[in-house]
Amino acid sequence: MRLLITLTALLFSSFAFAQDETPKRIENPVAVLAGLDKISGRITEFDVYVGETVKFGRLEITPRVCYSRPVTERPKTTAFLEIDEITLNRKIERIFTGWMFAESPGVNAVDHPVNDVWLKGCKLESDIPPPPES
Repeated sequence: MRLLITLTALLFSSFAFAQDETPKRIENPVAVLAGLDKISGRITEFDVYVGETVKFGRLEITPRVCYSRPVTERPKTTAFLEIDEITLNRKIERIFTGWMFAESPGVNAVDHPVNDVWLKGCKLESDIPPPPES
């Protein structure tokens, strides 16, 4: 019984230590995205502020959060995005809501018939001025 108590205490103390060692995430105001125009074959990289909606072809892209880790940690860059398509009859249809991962662009990238979009990274500032406050 004493061995079981000792092992349980050791397990909980190592769990508490592991929680203290979790890498801190950085909340960034700018998502760096890339888009492929399949008609022209051109890839465009662009910055989008969190909460801002930008157009890429017939797509409207709105990042809600963009997280990264300190440079001393293993890279893990994620963003939660909402992507809508403006249809030919001018209706807006949501085609993607979810997380994108910069280190795994093939996972959850938007594969659209005309425009593809994927996350390249997150950053703290952009050369593009932020959108005006509403």
